[in-house]
Amino acid sequence: MNKVALITGATRGIGRSIALQLGKSGYKVVVNGTKQVLIDEVVHEIRQAGGEASGYSANVADPVAVTAMVDEVIAQYGRIEVLIANAGNLQDQICLRMTDEEWKAVLDVHLNGTYYSIQRVLPHMRETGGNILLMTSMAGLTGSVGQVNYSAAKAGILGMMWTLAVELKRDQIRVNAISPAALTDMTRPVIDHLKEKHASRNEPFPEFWQIGAPEDIATFVNAFLSETDADLTGEIFAVNGSKVTKWVKPAPAFSENSIEAFFATWHRQKGSE
Repeated sequence: MNKVALITGATRGIGRSIALQLGKSGYKVVVNGTKQVLIDEVVHEIRQAGGEASGYSANVADPVAVTAMVDEVIAQYGRIEVLIANAGNLQDQICLRMTDEEWKAVLDVHLNGTYYSIQRVLPHMRETGGNILLMTSMAGLTGSVGQVNYSAAKAGILGMMWTLAVELKRDQIRVNAISPAALTDMTRPVIDHLKEKHASRNEPFPEFWQIGAPEDIATFVNAFLSETDADLTGEIFAVNGSKVTKWVKPAPAFSENSIEAFFATWHRQKGSE
């Protein structure tokens, strides 16, 4: 293998599991995070299992830090064939109460951080081809109450993915998105709250919230990277345990040639639902 994989947000949860899995599969893994002690722990675990890894502390919301990190990786390995933009955070609040700081903090890490990572890696990946995997969410696909910042960022990542999948195909770079459902530090508080709420009402826990583990996402990523079809780009994969669902890009629902006809069709379809 010997391909170099840079994984942002790789010190916990899904990112950590992906780093460990790719390390076992022969990738040279670059572990990114913001806490050096946690970075060192993941690097050590990969090496203990016989893999090769190095770590770089950088806040992906800081373009200068991302540039320095990528420069160091290139200086050490000479290439980056895989980028997994996984770094994330949460600042949940209903829109009416959300502060500018809460809005900006989430957009900076998820959306800007993803862009900075891609933009800095691209000059090097164009020389070898490769894979860029972005992390979206059901919040970006369908919305999520109390997460207008997170939903906006994750939806923005999809726009980025669709654009770059076309833009970079001629360079043999595939760009895809994963919507992961896994129990992590970020999702556990939500899951625990919902479990308590449904238990107090003597209601069954909804199947929708019965989610898999970070290792399931890592298994999918490892399998996906082994697929070589150049047309496997511009896609969204929802992964929950062993279940994988392909989502489709939004498409027109209906058109009419006048405003009156449009709203007549709207009300007719609404009545038939």
